[in-house]
Order: sequence, then C-alpha cells, then structure tokens
Amino acid sequence: MQIFNRFSLEAARRLPQLPPEHPCSRLHGHSFQIEVHVSGPLDASLGWVIDFADIQLAWQPVHAALDHRCLNDVAGLENPTSEHLAQWIWQRLQPALPGLSKIVVMETPNSGCIYCGEA
Repeated sequence: MQIFNRFSLEAARRLPQLPPEHPCSRLHGHSFQIEVHVSGPLDASLGWVIDFADIQLAWQPVHAALDHRCLNDVAGLENPTSEHLAQWIWQRLQPALPGLSKIVVMETPNSGCIYCGEA
C-alpha cells in the first residue's frame, strides 16, 4: 500500500547551466508542490502504513531549509533543477522514512518530476 502527503513551498532559483537567453537561466520563482510517498504493509491493528504525522514531522526540516529561499544558495542545490530537488529531498527524508517510495516535485501545475530512488 502507498500513502502520501502533499506539501507546498515557495522558492526562487535560476538554472546556471542553461544559456543566458533561456528564461530559466534568470532568477525566477515557483510555487512548488511536493508529494512524499511512503509504501509498506497495512498494519493490521492500526489500519495504516504510517502515521501521516510522522511524514509531516520528517518534512519540517526540509521545508525550513527550502521555503522562501533561493535554491541556488542551498548546499547541494547549486543547479536546482526539479530532478536535483527531488533527489535532494529524498536524501534528507529517506533516513526518517524507510518506506519512502516516491518524491513528486511539481514546479508548475503541468510540469514536474517523479523520483523513486536509485534503482
């Protein structure tokens, strides 16, 4: 079974590897939507995979590190593509959420990235 929490964060970024004429090479902002998915067996007595509160607790330091920041200034996100952001979030959540199965990063309502860990 898989459950998820959806979180929001506001952040600015620029993608420094792009040519100067590309619009994303300039500083711009996103209202990111992040989904944190956790998979595991359904606990027969509790009736859930994990308490949503545990996911929310694990998310708090990630949110504090990213929200209302310039992502380029965050260590490890010098080239803050959605793909790199998904990997960065995974690395920080996985120790607290051993059943972590997927990170979804939506940078716009129509564009995003899904990361399921290293294969």
